[in-house]
Amino acid sequence: MHPPLNAPHAIPAKAADHPLAVGPLAVVGGCGHVGLPLALAFARKGHAVDLFDTSPERVALVNSGRMPFQEDGADALLTETVRSGLIRATTDAAVLEDAAAVIVTIGTPVDEYLDPSVGEFDRSMNELLDRVRPGQLLILRSTLFPGVTDRLARQLEQRGRADVDLAYCPERIVQGQSLRELEQLPQLVAGATTVAAERAAELFRIICPKVLFLRPIEAELAKLFCNAYRYINFAIANQFYVMAQHFEADFHNIYHALREDYPRMQSLARPGLAAGPCLLKDTMQLGAFNHGSFVLGQAAMMINEGLPYLIVQDVKRAYPLADMTVGILGMAFKPNSDDHRSSLSYKLRKVLLVECKRVLCTDPYVPDTGLTLLEDVIEQADLLIVGTPHDCYKGLTFRQPVIDVTNTIHPASAGQAHSSLSRCEETAK
Repeated sequence: MHPPLNAPHAIPAKAADHPLAVGPLAVVGGCGHVGLPLALAFARKGHAVDLFDTSPERVALVNSGRMPFQEDGADALLTETVRSGLIRATTDAAVLEDAAAVIVTIGTPVDEYLDPSVGEFDRSMNELLDRVRPGQLLILRSTLFPGVTDRLARQLEQRGRADVDLAYCPERIVQGQSLRELEQLPQLVAGATTVAAERAAELFRIICPKVLFLRPIEAELAKLFCNAYRYINFAIANQFYVMAQHFEADFHNIYHALREDYPRMQSLARPGLAAGPCLLKDTMQLGAFNHGSFVLGQAAMMINEGLPYLIVQDVKRAYPLADMTVGILGMAFKPNSDDHRSSLSYKLRKVLLVECKRVLCTDPYVPDTGLTLLEDVIEQADLLIVGTPHDCYKGLTFRQPVIDVTNTIHPASAGQAHSSLSRCEETAK
């Protein structure tokens, strides 16, 4: 009996459920932040995975056994699986034709107006559909504008390709912790047909503890709801922070008092620069889907995107910025990450460039040749602003004032400060 697709059903994975000979897997965008950890998760279970990627540089890195970005636990696993032949990266799309299942990490981007760019997704998929063959399982993995999965199913049928099983199985993983969370979190599974849903579920049971069945539009909305909820939660903290600042109250005293031994406030986020490649984009897609009406999401965007301006205006009232060199600590979009896509630290830099004599930026993880060593920033800056609260900044002491919305920097002894500085510099190497 087939599982119904109109309601979620938790189906625990069992060791006995894994006799499926899935054959070789292929991941489109396989050297990226979504595709590569997923491929490693399958390879860890003994399944061969071909990684198709358009970046020759990333393909070369992966085939040499080196990760192109930070991911906990991935370095040794990649070296091992490349050496054993379970992971292979290529720029040749012909590799997709031999796969039993093709997992696509191409999502729906947004244009300069923050509207979904479905045309770009269509162009990518049209090239891909020329490669897929009858009987293949085609899984969409990245964020999609609601309705895109069903739309693609109709396009397959119109092209006479109803022999391809199409499913949408969104990722909901915290970047940097993918390998751990893939084995812990339930997988949402939505198929264009019942057969497609069952095949996708059987595949993901290999690496995750349970699957939850949804209809395609429900799974697409679930992914957007997750990111919009987090984005709004960050905006709440940032709005509270700005409000406390306006009335000269210490937000962090309030924050700790609210949360101490009080379970209903544990979900309150810390204030800080909330951005990245997904949160704002997906919130805006949800608004576009709702015919441009998403008041909470639009307010969250104004709060979060406006925080760099408010920080600089507050600082400008207290310090003569025009005569000062200001240093920004951290340029990644989240702590302990090397990913600087859509990071608001760069917006903070742009705002400061208008106001300051000089702006220096540093980050122990981000591979940006325009950054300055932490030691030089600390030596030359008159004022420091924490952009990204990397762990290695904790315990540092500074001769100059530090503006820290995140409350990451705490006073420390000189010995502790030296130790922390060394750790940051070692990370940069």
